[in-house]
Amino acid sequence: MKPSRPYLIKALQEWLLDNDCTPHLAVDVAVRGVMVPEQFISDGQIVLNISPSAVQNFLIDDEAISFNARFGGVPMNVYVPMAAVLAVYARENGAGMGFGMEPGADFYELEQEEELNPEPPKPSGGRPTLKVVK
Repeated sequence: MKPSRPYLIKALQEWLLDNDCTPHLAVDVAVRGVMVPEQFISDGQIVLNISPSAVQNFLIDDEAISFNARFGGVPMNVYVPMAAVLAVYARENGAGMGFGMEPGADFYELEQEEELNPEPPKPSGGRPTLKVVK
């Protein structure tokens, strides 16, 4: 099955907006591929306002969240891989959800491990081999 994180993030954002709350996204900036304004990073994390009034071209797909926003008046493209999403919550009251143990979360851990420890290339040449599969 596909990981549930993108679906949960979409649902949480919609739920918070329906309840007149401001959805915020907590992001682990140590994850490979994160593109956020570095001047707002604190303790290896950044919190981003993802309400429609704060972002443009907001997109959630199976791999990442991306959007355009202004930080200190300077426009920037933001890119957050799903593995980097720590939580979605309301600024007003903290209602929301943290991530890491939901169904499919292990997919992001495996993906990160493969990026950090890729398999060495297999030597080419020589005779092809066959392997018995039971």
